Amino acid sequence: MLFVTNRVLKEGPTPRNPDGSFTLPRRINFALENNQAEQSVYLCQRNGNGDYVEIGNRAFFNELKTSSAQQIVLYLHGFSSLPEPAVFPRAAELQTLFDQKENGYVTVVPMIWPCDDDFGAVKDYFDDQIAADSSDIAYARLFGKFLGWREDNNTLEEPCAKPINVLAHSMGNRVLRGAIARVVEYFLPRGFPLIFRNIFMTAADVSNDTLDLGQVGEHISESTRNLVVYYAADDLAMRASKVANMSVIGPVDLDTLGPEKIDKVAKNVYAVDCGDFNNVYDNPVGHGYFAKDAQGNAGLTFDHIWESIRRGRVPMDPPVGRTVILTRRFWR
Repeated sequence: MLFVTNRVLKEGPTPRNPDGSFTLPRRINFALENNQAEQSVYLCQRNGNGDYVEIGNRAFFNELKTSSAQQIVLYLHGFSSLPEPAVFPRAAELQTLFDQKENGYVTVVPMIWPCDDDFGAVKDYFDDQIAADSSDIAYARLFGKFLGWREDNNTLEEPCAKPINVLAHSMGNRVLRGAIARVVEYFLPRGFPLIFRNIFMTAADVSNDTLDLGQVGEHISESTRNLVVYYAADDLAMRASKVANMSVIGPVDLDTLGPEKIDKVAKNVYAVDCGDFNNVYDNPVGHGYFAKDAQGNAGLTFDHIWESIRRGRVPMDPPVGRTVILTRRFWR
């Protein structure tokens, strides 16, 4: 499994040779006790539990380009998620669910930012919020590396035509929002290019006006053909968000009510209410409802994500709608 991280590594930064090239590949491991956000990203491969190799951006992007998968899903995890106990198993679970739909059609690539593992949900949340917001530069650099690689390697003879999708869960949406904003701020002041097929913001821990014109997340919709927001009003994990941010007076979370006003966001933004089943899938918290149902099968949100990837269009009822309550009846 390929993966990207800006966590601190036990081996330190990527070593350079006298000619300026990097000494790669190299074996690496995470310094889990250190949750400082690196401003560099490491492009790596996981061969097994605890077996990681940094391979570098050229090998990483070439592997994605030449793989048999037809589409790519970048997975940005939520808070309080360490690599092995949480992120890699969830990425593997997502990969299995995609393969059950069509084997080899999608490859999942986790993007691992530096969560903490402190005791206590509120302290853990607050520490992770800082780490997520501080990871924006690193992932802005990742997008910059990809855009540069694409310019150098996308030719008529060998086009880079695989659609790229982003699945961001919970606080991972803060990382996504910050990275895209930093790219526009530092490199592309005219706006972020449309490089993604779909962006799925699931249980997003950002304010419900973040996608509005003039807000910090306005450029997310520019970067993708479709932007789908999945939300549930009774997501209990957001109570930690409210406690951690109780001194801040402002909009509610995007995860709670979806976009504040659908007519204030771009026309490619869709809002999907998952409140009828989120706590059934993830009892009692109702936060991790984007993968399996209670029986271990692909859930309603995952099915909606899959159909959006497969079709290139977001299933809605009616088809021209932009908001929907997702239930089993939706697929009948």
